[in-house]
Amino acid sequence: MRLLPLSPALRGLALAGLLNAAAAVQLFAVTEPAVVLRDPTVRAALDAAKRNEPETVELQIMLNEIPAPPFGEAVRAAELKRQFERLGLKDVRIDKEGNVLGTRPGEQPTPHIVVAAHLDTVFPEGTDVRVRREGAVLHAPGIADDTRGLAEMLSVIRALDEGKVVTKGTITFVGTVGEEGLGDLRGVKAIFNETLKDQVDFFVAIDGGSPTSVLNTAVGSYRYRVTFKGPGGHSYGAFGLVNPTHALGRAVGKIADLQVPTDPKTTFNVGRIGGGTSVNSIAFESWMEIDMRSHDVASLNVIRDQIIAAIHDSVKAENARWKRGEVTVDIDLVGDRPAGSTDPESPIVKTAQASVRALGGLPTLSTGSTDSNYPIRLGVPAVTVGRGGIGRNNHSLDESFDTTDAWKGPQNVILLITSLAR
Repeated sequence: MRLLPLSPALRGLALAGLLNAAAAVQLFAVTEPAVVLRDPTVRAALDAAKRNEPETVELQIMLNEIPAPPFGEAVRAAELKRQFERLGLKDVRIDKEGNVLGTRPGEQPTPHIVVAAHLDTVFPEGTDVRVRREGAVLHAPGIADDTRGLAEMLSVIRALDEGKVVTKGTITFVGTVGEEGLGDLRGVKAIFNETLKDQVDFFVAIDGGSPTSVLNTAVGSYRYRVTFKGPGGHSYGAFGLVNPTHALGRAVGKIADLQVPTDPKTTFNVGRIGGGTSVNSIAFESWMEIDMRSHDVASLNVIRDQIIAAIHDSVKAENARWKRGEVTVDIDLVGDRPAGSTDPESPIVKTAQASVRALGGLPTLSTGSTDSNYPIRLGVPAVTVGRGGIGRNNHSLDESFDTTDAWKGPQNVILLITSLAR
């Protein structure tokens, strides 16, 4: 048995004198997965997850063929809500931000475990998301990230019911919006800031690859939209006028030459560029979007400061080169994902690793940027676990998912959350 620190909700009760510390700690006792595995109802649930995998794959295909572009998840959310209701979850609802929630009550309200997968994909409206099968492999944009996570979550719910699993703690399943790109984790932020504020004791996201992966280190990121502005004019008649696009190009060149550490891994990327009116016009406005990442806050801040300095230097260089008109720049923060980590020695990480081992796998700790970033920032015990199967070429039009042994994903989630909820 492992004991976890108090959640914000229980800390508040203890401080108010409504719950003594000893009783509060006992609510956080978790059972070793190897012990939970002896429970016949849990074994039945694991068997159900494997048996039901063909239907889980069909759900995965059905959900994937409902487009869920950034900020356009509503239709897929409505279908997930219908699936939650079909599976008998309680208090099924869509919150103000667009997240879908449904609860599987335990014998008591705490510990309260949230299991999440994200609804959105990176692909814009109009992308062909129809699924093509080649044997065990499914091909379609978004088929792995994170449509498989949604299907896996539905598999877990069904298997728990078929196994007649009873937990002491309560489990809430969530389909979040805005995990990708400029969504900036808006869904999970709403969960913790409003919808379930101070009510979450454990957070488990289903995202990423192998079911043996336990993601406990959150890669943080800053994302900026940088807009260069100038007077604009005719490419021939106004030649010699400052050019926002040239200033942008100078900035990209300077950014490309920046040096970053490999440990801690720190990255940057100019992901999108746009602007101008025609090939024969000096642009009055050009823009770019930049992403920078690291799991180390200090390193992330260093590259941010270097990039911002490069942008300002490029504006000065463009203005000095032509001296007619003036380029100005607006640097807008459009994404802020917190970095951090859940201690590898913490009970939730140890339990997640023990679940993998109990099912015959070899656990590995990993890093990434997922919905877990935000609860980690808040100090809520959080991990992200893999989806099972093998996802390839995520975020590309050639994305695929190999369904071979994909049932291992829901099995791992079942054992982890039942160990946390004992």
